[in-house]
Amino acid sequence: MPDPHARPAAFLDRDGVINADHGYVANWDDFEFMPGAEDALRELKSLGFCLVIVTNQSGVGRGYYSETDVDKLHQTLIAHCAAMGVEIAGIYYCPHHPSEAKGDYLQLCECRKPAPGMLLTASKELNIDLDVSIMVGDKPSDMEAAQRAGVGKRFQVTQGSADADVIAVASLLEAVDYLRG
Repeated sequence: MPDPHARPAAFLDRDGVINADHGYVANWDDFEFMPGAEDALRELKSLGFCLVIVTNQSGVGRGYYSETDVDKLHQTLIAHCAAMGVEIAGIYYCPHHPSEAKGDYLQLCECRKPAPGMLLTASKELNIDLDVSIMVGDKPSDMEAAQRAGVGKRFQVTQGSADADVIAVASLLEAVDYLRG
């Protein structure tokens, strides 16, 4: 039986959705919000969504930066969002890669999208109702992870088309506009 106190979440990919994807962004000085992203975060919060970032960060496994670097960036992002009145409920990231990582990071795991592990973990830890939640990502792997986790609605940030059961949008802000109807 579903938990009557479970809440809807907006699962958000980070690079390419919230911030410009300059390739392996690991520090705040390189973090550049996508146009309209900060407004979109505020709007998602006002629509009643719990905001959860789910991001593959194979740069850790590849040795480009450390988990400490990622954690520091994410803490700064959480503080920045809090200063603008937006709570980020959680940030989940996968440091692994199945073929391009080193040491213990070289693995096929359940957290790297398209696997649903980050979303499923967040749903348990944050009491999220996946059926009424959304996912906004920019890659087919984001959409697949959301579908495999049972997320109710999926938006793909793309300049092209998306799969038939995915809503193609040009930005996070456009996904919010869609939700507002």
